[in-house]
Amino acid sequence: MRLIARKWRYLCAVTLSVAVLPGMTSAQTPTSASTTTNVPAVQAMAPASASPVVADIPLAAANAANFQVPSAPDAWGGPRGDHPATLSDQVVSYTIQATLDPATHTVDGRQTMTWRNRSNQPVRKIYLHLYLNAFEGPGSTFFTERRLFSGSGHSRGNASLKKGEWGYIELNKVQQGGQDVRWRFVQPDGGPKTDKTVVELDLPQAVPAQGTLSLDIDFHDQLPRVVERTGWFGDFHLVAQWFPKIAVLELPGERGATAPRWNAHEFHFHSEFYADYGNYDVKLTVPKGYTVGAVGEEQGAPVQDGDKVTHRFVQTDVEDFAWIAAPGYKVQRTSWTGPGSPTVVVQVIYPPEYEASAQPVLKATTDSLTYFSDTLGPYPYRTVTAVVPPYNASEAGGMEYPTFFTADGMNKVTPDTISQYMIDFVTIHEFGHGYFMGILGSNEFEEPMLDEGMNEYWDDRMLVDRKQDIFATTPLLKRLGITPSVNPFEAERLSGVLGIGTPADSLDANSWDRMSSSSYGSVYARTAATMRTLENLLGHEAMSKAMKLYYERWKFRHPDAADLRDALAEGSGKPELVHAIFASQVYGTDKIDASVVSIDNEEQVPRTGTEVRDGKRITLTDKDIDKQIDDARAAWKKAHKDAKYGGPYPWQSTITVRRTGAAVPRTVLIKFADDSSETVHWDDASRWKRFTFTRPVKAVSATVDPGQKIYLDANSINDSRTIKADGSASRRWSADLASFFQTFYALVGSL
Repeated sequence: MRLIARKWRYLCAVTLSVAVLPGMTSAQTPTSASTTTNVPAVQAMAPASASPVVADIPLAAANAANFQVPSAPDAWGGPRGDHPATLSDQVVSYTIQATLDPATHTVDGRQTMTWRNRSNQPVRKIYLHLYLNAFEGPGSTFFTERRLFSGSGHSRGNASLKKGEWGYIELNKVQQGGQDVRWRFVQPDGGPKTDKTVVELDLPQAVPAQGTLSLDIDFHDQLPRVVERTGWFGDFHLVAQWFPKIAVLELPGERGATAPRWNAHEFHFHSEFYADYGNYDVKLTVPKGYTVGAVGEEQGAPVQDGDKVTHRFVQTDVEDFAWIAAPGYKVQRTSWTGPGSPTVVVQVIYPPEYEASAQPVLKATTDSLTYFSDTLGPYPYRTVTAVVPPYNASEAGGMEYPTFFTADGMNKVTPDTISQYMIDFVTIHEFGHGYFMGILGSNEFEEPMLDEGMNEYWDDRMLVDRKQDIFATTPLLKRLGITPSVNPFEAERLSGVLGIGTPADSLDANSWDRMSSSSYGSVYARTAATMRTLENLLGHEAMSKAMKLYYERWKFRHPDAADLRDALAEGSGKPELVHAIFASQVYGTDKIDASVVSIDNEEQVPRTGTEVRDGKRITLTDKDIDKQIDDARAAWKKAHKDAKYGGPYPWQSTITVRRTGAAVPRTVLIKFADDSSETVHWDDASRWKRFTFTRPVKAVSATVDPGQKIYLDANSINDSRTIKADGSASRRWSADLASFFQTFYALVGSL
């Protein structure tokens, strides 16, 4: 997803400022009756032929989220193993012929879709996504939600569509075995009836259990001016979410399903996509002189016919297909090899004005291939294509598809630290989606945490491991000699955790049913902070082992949050800790904060009162005690002439700490006047605790989480307390301030 304008806007704004019910039928689904029939003549299809009555399979609930039940061991065809016949349990295949008319920004396509019914019951109705209709007009779910959430009406950029800039997709023909198919628009999530991003098809012939469906579809795309994920700008065309794509039929034991259900959500303002794994064979016809890049491998040399050229791309075991076409664009290529992976052809396609971006993007891509392959698992495909959009088309940047993504551009021959960081981060992030969205097949509709959030975590981890901190500066700061820098995870803590109090939505909430844009945007930072906190508590190696287990077990299988939880619990060997963090943060909205309430020191000197001496009870007066103390001090000082600390009497120091919200294991560091220290562990669930020490000297400071491992801590200012002036708190505040500057300037640079 777009990082520069979308992620940073949401995260900076934060700084500044049910699963499907068992047994639910389609009639019980809250939105099942919200339909629009195909009224225009071009959409009116012939009546379906007589066929036995088949019970309809219901739709996933509109509020599907927070999956706490792990998937079945054999879900999605079971683990893929080391040498599977296919990478995925291939469900669908698309053969598409498409022709681009750049003058009108249209694509005409002919598609044959073959789909396998994995269920044990016949299927009479299917659902297709027509995502491009999100840009048809202001009545779509996308634009309705954009007005609600963005206030100003802007999202990824400042694009405001005018006459001739809207986009849509039309179904010109849909046939099954030569028979016309009737269809209607539906709104599974209760969106406006003017939304046309999901279509329900009544098949003339039911698809038998374990049978195969073949549909022939002719369609016409009017691409929008690029505003979100797809479209044109000038003669540049990013063609994405452009073809009719079948929804996912989930079976019992898959992502919380207890019975077969269709997962077919509308195109929301805050959501991306979810699809079956399958195979693509796509022929793209464009004008002569156009550079073309796409998902997958190009098959042979392009074929020229007059002033047209046809490119053919093939890719197996992916969930989507996207492409770009533009004249005069350049290409830089290299190859990459790694253990367990095929030789990968890496290429960057870029406009002349961003030639300076080509090598940085190419290097960041190959670096990402190495890091993700080493830390998660081998990269399975033979290509990676990165595209740098043209100047003034930044809304097209920072978007991901399998083996194919769009990056960010700069026209500086020697990039400054901010430009270099942003190019690296966006490239790493969009490549990383190839693992979390692509190879792991996360449902970005219902669990954006598993893609955007987990990807953000692993991206930051890569940046930290390569010691690439965030730097931010301005001409004024340069003159002052100030160059703030901050660890990427500290920036995530500031932008998604610090100061927000109790989160409005849980991390595993779905993408669209949220209180605000900031709540959705915080998925990036809060997930990264949560997972880094968990890693610090489990240990780096334990987390590494657990993440490799997650990847190996669930690659090409569409896991849910419970599958991630259980893999981390098993792989780390600390299930109680993992389950506790998931309960409070992934499924819950608990605030996490701890503070040092007080430091109390009391010298253990004699006291007035009575005592027994030589068998007799005597009373000690203030005068008696003062003399006893004075004599003891004089004697001790005479015997310890060079001592800088201490005395005849020990000190009892009592440190009181308190936590707010969820109980997270903490360490508390206590320092004493003689420069000694002691670290204690606060591992129980108590709301407050006292630690008492008897030492020759008094305690002078106490710090909760001295290593700053708990990135979920909502307020670091109260983590430390001293009995005299100390710079630790101000140093922590300086780090927070530096992080704020970075986040702020990253936002400013994206506008």
